[in-house]
Amino acid sequence: MPLYLHSFLHLLFIGIIALFPVVNPVGSAFIINPYFVNLSKVEKRMAVKKITLYAFFICTVSLFAGRWILGLFGLTIPVIQLAGGIMICKMGWEFLSSDKKPDEPDASGDENDKTLNYEHIQDKLFYPITFPVTTGAGTISVLFTLSAHSATTNTTTYFINITAILLAIIIICILIYIFYLNTKNIINYLGSNGEKIVNRITAFLIFCVGLQIAISGITTLVKG
Repeated sequence: MPLYLHSFLHLLFIGIIALFPVVNPVGSAFIINPYFVNLSKVEKRMAVKKITLYAFFICTVSLFAGRWILGLFGLTIPVIQLAGGIMICKMGWEFLSSDKKPDEPDASGDENDKTLNYEHIQDKLFYPITFPVTTGAGTISVLFTLSAHSATTNTTTYFINITAILLAIIIICILIYIFYLNTKNIINYLGSNGEKIVNRITAFLIFCVGLQIAISGITTLVKG
């Protein structure tokens, strides 16, 4: 039993350490924060819950069936990186080129603006907020690696390993929920000017991250 426990804790630690940098719940929270600007606390909580559930769904599907799904559509990880990188670049460019202040209300002044904004954001919660911003090609690649690492002919060991990876996924999803829900509080400490600076820097970093992911995909495709 101590051997199984050691294997479980070892893979759990590896899973958390491997997933945290690619999911990056802290950095991703700043990236998606502009989408939540006009939402009430209740609406934001609902949105973050859905994003967290979507992230868990993507991670578990990638762990158990990711390779099969990519093979079914004839896709590869570099292609996913290229497509995801382009979409993230597009998001960053839109935030950079927008003249509207993040906290500026819509010109219509409609009393139902918050409801409309929440309804409008619902179709963005999965794509692009959850995928590829929160859980993208990097997350899928790591989960493929962890899945291969946990593979074994011993059924008991396999289930222990898979349980450890699933627990690592759950912990990462909890961190996503916490940081996504409280990013606004962190930004508020910076004040109005600080928020504007953070938003602009974040928009630039979004563009750079997307470009880096896309270039990584292109480089791998060229080498292949």
